[in-house]
Amino acid sequence: MGLMGCLAVTVVAAFSSLAQDSASPGLAETAFGTPDSVAQPVQVDARGLRLSRQRQDQAPLEAVQELASGAPPPSVERHLTTWSRDIASGETLDAMLRDAGLAASDRVEVALALGAEYDLRRLQPGHAVTVVTTPDGAPRRVLLEVDDGIVVETVFGERLTTRVITPEPEIVARVGEAVIETSLFAALNGADIPARFAVDLAQMLGGNVDFRRDLGGGETLRLLWREARVGAEIVGQPAITFAALDLGDVIYEVIWPEDGSGRATIYRDGEVMRVFSQPVEGARLSSVFGRRRHPIYGDIRMHTGVDFAAAHATPVHATASGRITHVGWLSGYGRTVEIAHGSNVVTRYAHLSAVPEGFAAGQRVAAGDLIGNVGATGTATGPNLHYEVLVDGRPTDPLSDDQLAAAAQITAQEENAERRLQEARSRLQDLLTSRSANPQNERI
Repeated sequence: MGLMGCLAVTVVAAFSSLAQDSASPGLAETAFGTPDSVAQPVQVDARGLRLSRQRQDQAPLEAVQELASGAPPPSVERHLTTWSRDIASGETLDAMLRDAGLAASDRVEVALALGAEYDLRRLQPGHAVTVVTTPDGAPRRVLLEVDDGIVVETVFGERLTTRVITPEPEIVARVGEAVIETSLFAALNGADIPARFAVDLAQMLGGNVDFRRDLGGGETLRLLWREARVGAEIVGQPAITFAALDLGDVIYEVIWPEDGSGRATIYRDGEVMRVFSQPVEGARLSSVFGRRRHPIYGDIRMHTGVDFAAAHATPVHATASGRITHVGWLSGYGRTVEIAHGSNVVTRYAHLSAVPEGFAAGQRVAAGDLIGNVGATGTATGPNLHYEVLVDGRPTDPLSDDQLAAAAQITAQEENAERRLQEARSRLQDLLTSRSANPQNERI
């Protein structure tokens, strides 16, 4: 008992001595200082989400709740470590997480959590992984940055949570001018204009302009388009709003709508020439009308329509008002909808994956109405819309058929169409004029 009493007195004296010492600077900072950021929960500003690429960067202390909140303060973790870098070619997520120092069991848990919100088979070079770990190497937070500024975030706390952060893009107006010398694609590339616009122009003007034969060199093309941006990165595909092609003896102008209706108005020397209501908004024209090598059978045969490549289930819209004459399966075409426009013009929409419930022959539809979804039914190598125009039962090039164009005319008065053209011209000219003085893009 005497020995135990002596030990107790010694321990009490030691703690009494420690209590009289001032707190270390680090401890004082933890107890009274204001940390730089909150680690859990995390609010992310999606506009400026691009993360630091520094390895082993020391994260600040976890925030201490204000005393006024009345809630008990959380436990404070110090020296959280942030590891981050881009995915290299051929690299797997597991390899990156291993490089970040995560144990095998943690890597599996992270992969399962991220994979629940994003298909990890779609990972590619340029995507980025950020791992925040505690001093003992356990994951606190993992972020996967993918396309279009989208981030998948997994947080390890009392329970594991995963969310997808989709940034709100800023819409930017761009303008460009190109002189065509050799080809449309080369002219767009040389003027820092998206070359994919050549397809849009061919789709709109292909029935009136032969871009291989009618261009002798020196033709001027001016374009106005929109881009969605998150920071400095472009997300999604740019979209044309206005194009003016000066061939010398004639000027073609096209106005694309910004209301999502898909109807583009085409002008020739300032007069409305036709209105084209695109069946699949934003789709790529993957095959044109005419003889071609069949993608499945391999022989040369007539392609009786045009193909629009688009993702499975993308909405398909009627290009003109009319009456449904067929809904069902056609050999080779798969699931198909046919619409009659007057007595001798029929449009055919093939390879559909689905049609609206209750859709039946005899119903009337308006230009722009939903009539189905893109699919790969019938003889198709992948999801696309096969679109045909038949005049008196014979296939006609959909991009040059004047009878269908007349059926698709908008009901707006001609002076309204003229006003829209003047507004588009003025905006294009204003941006071209101010571009050299102020290279900053116009925010819409």
